[in-house]
Amino acid sequence: MSSNIDADSLPLVPGALAGVAAWVLGYVFTYLLVSSDLRESGLNQFAQAFGDGDATYELVGWVFFNSHFAETVIDAGFFGTDTTSFIGGENGFTALLYVIPVALILASGLAIGRYQGVTDINDGAIAGALVVPGYLILSIVGAFLFRVEAGGASGQPDLLPAIILAGIVYPVVFGAIGGAIASVTAEDDTGGL
Repeated sequence: MSSNIDADSLPLVPGALAGVAAWVLGYVFTYLLVSSDLRESGLNQFAQAFGDGDATYELVGWVFFNSHFAETVIDAGFFGTDTTSFIGGENGFTALLYVIPVALILASGLAIGRYQGVTDINDGAIAGALVVPGYLILSIVGAFLFRVEAGGASGQPDLLPAIILAGIVYPVVFGAIGGAIASVTAEDDTGGL
């Protein structure tokens, strides 16, 4: 197997755009699945009463980061700080939410691998991992944007896991797997025996 990818032919911009698309779609799908419950939650009602208003989009962001195993940090002031996840458990959302980022990043890596026309598994993994820059940038922005303050309390995604797990580990691993899948499922154009 020969490598058909070099530094000058890396699909950097398409890879970053695929990462952005995967992140945005992941948030949108999460929003569609959990926003109605979060809008009516006691946490959102507390934010409305003692904060800046409806916090649904921020709370959805917490759940979206939870789907990457990045917990939410809640600082209750005098009562202390706690980390939690809103997925799984007795009162959490369905564990199927963990599938959303994995599936979308795999699909993005696969798409970039197909776009690049990779036939070597290493080239596919490299091409697929190029979803990282777009996914990382939105993960960093989201980690700060999804902050809620109300009544002396605050909550937001745990910054380090939000950036490392959601922004780097997930897109590297699943983007590369998607790109590798693109290479092993590519049609053989050699036409030989």
